[in-house]
Amino acid sequence: MGKVVLVTGVARRLGGRFVRRIQREPDVERVIGVDAVPPEHHLGGADFVRADIRHPTIGKLLAEYGVHTVVHMDINGTPLGARGNRASIKETNVIGTMQLLGACQKAPSVQRLVVKSSTNVYGSAPRDPAVFSETTPPKSLPSGGFAKDTVEVEGYIRGFARRRPDVAVCVLRFANILGPCADSPLAEYFALPVLPTVIGYDPRLQFVHEKDAIEVLRIGASEPRRSTLNSGTFNIAGDGVLLLSQAARRLGRPTLPLLLPTLRWARTALRSLGITDFSPEQIRLLTHGRVVATNQMRETLGFEPEHTTAGALADYAHSRGPGLLPPETLARTIDRLAALLPAGAQT
Repeated sequence: MGKVVLVTGVARRLGGRFVRRIQREPDVERVIGVDAVPPEHHLGGADFVRADIRHPTIGKLLAEYGVHTVVHMDINGTPLGARGNRASIKETNVIGTMQLLGACQKAPSVQRLVVKSSTNVYGSAPRDPAVFSETTPPKSLPSGGFAKDTVEVEGYIRGFARRRPDVAVCVLRFANILGPCADSPLAEYFALPVLPTVIGYDPRLQFVHEKDAIEVLRIGASEPRRSTLNSGTFNIAGDGVLLLSQAARRLGRPTLPLLLPTLRWARTALRSLGITDFSPEQIRLLTHGRVVATNQMRETLGFEPEHTTAGALADYAHSRGPGLLPPETLARTIDRLAALLPAGAQT
């Protein structure tokens, strides 16, 4: 008999896509999708259970279905659509994770736990190292927001791993996830017609394509392949690094350099208009950037992303349409202007 997989956060599109993908695994007999709200997308042949992981009901589900593998994807930095607010998101991230881990601890059937975490645990600070490895401590712990949530969540996961050493625990620290269906804070930022930036800073960024995110979650939820180990903590990011200015040009979005206090004011204005919400950690990311090493992802986990950082951004840009300054149009305009100039002036 195959194993039973329970997935949290299936109302989001990434969770729904993972549920549909994991059903194709030959050793998976049943998939249970859990969320506090019904998903607007289909879940294939999976069973959907409407349940809030902040409540003890989740423990009954684990026992009732004899769950073998838990994939915890309900850790997010933005509300789902127009629902929720920062307080409810934090409760789901932290209190919900505590309830889920408590239920897993009491469920003898649970043998594997996969958690969708974030590279936000490293923070973004001016004295940060050039590259973070999985063992590099942050220079300063995040003081609030989603970054602090991920730090707290990973602390609870380490405690669970000590109490249940028989459970294989896989923590995946994702860089910013991009793609046609991405709903991350950075995806909302890149969708703005003009990108506010911090004057004097051009941070380095990494992205991971949503298809690669689904694939690495599948690897984490499966039995390890020969010569690989899918227990532990792994940074997940596509090859390469892009500067924010490079990303803006490839998106065709003009930038608006602002002083840091002005950018904070712009964040308040955009939030009040319901356009987007710059969290404090996102402003720090847009100031100092963040780059992580992915050696363990390849050498230990055995995962090779299909898309690079630039490729993930390109697919996202294609799905959103051209910006105010499409790169192709801008290049043609520059070529025309250059053709009009005398030969000596062009050099």
